[in-house]
Amino acid sequence: MKQNEMSVFEHIAELRKRLIIVVVFFFIAVIAGFLLSRPIIIYLQHTDEARNLTLNSFNLTDPLMVYMKFAFIIAFVLTSPIILYQLWSFVSPGLYEKERRVTLSYIPISVGLFLLGVAFSYFILFPFVVEFMERISNDLGINQVIGINEYFTFLLQLVIPFGVLFQLPVVVMFLTRLGIVTPMFLSKIRRYAYFVLLVIAALITPPELTSHLMVSIPLFILYEISIWVSRISYRKAQKVKFEEENAKK
Repeated sequence: MKQNEMSVFEHIAELRKRLIIVVVFFFIAVIAGFLLSRPIIIYLQHTDEARNLTLNSFNLTDPLMVYMKFAFIIAFVLTSPIILYQLWSFVSPGLYEKERRVTLSYIPISVGLFLLGVAFSYFILFPFVVEFMERISNDLGINQVIGINEYFTFLLQLVIPFGVLFQLPVVVMFLTRLGIVTPMFLSKIRRYAYFVLLVIAALITPPELTSHLMVSIPLFILYEISIWVSRISYRKAQKVKFEEENAKK
């Protein structure tokens, strides 16, 4: 059964407590991020994509900026399970008992999908984009002088969005459990969703057909997986709701 309804002030107090927990863990994770940033940055500077490039510092603050970016991103990744758990704890009183157990399992799935999206972008898409950019520079006879801050900014701007986009099945599953979306609705808006995904793919890839397809096709597959996941979640949610209502009688 669902837990007793909370007043508005109790909701605000509960939200405040959850936010404080997240902030404290994030602060600790930032410290860990600074410790982990150096070996990660050095490793990335010696990968096949960066080995042939001469990375320069155009400003005194560029190395610090790179450190800061990696520290905060690492902190966010380390804190993400805490953020998801606190979010689950905040909304779980409004769920049925079986729904609370099921939605709790979304946390490791969400983290795993984020890492999968990052891995896909870094190991498959990023090398292709770097090679494409180098090929254009060679064709035009341009000698590339690349700043280390610009290089890692480009890398992060390409990789991190994929970690977020790969959350789509989990987000859809969660929203379906809450009754906000249905598989019928997702199927109905498929054409519009595909158009939005095409626009997103165009924004995060170079103006070249192969790389655009390399991004668009996985996003389309993710959307179809999301519809499939939504159907399963919808049936289970309806079954749980039916069982809970019968238990009350």
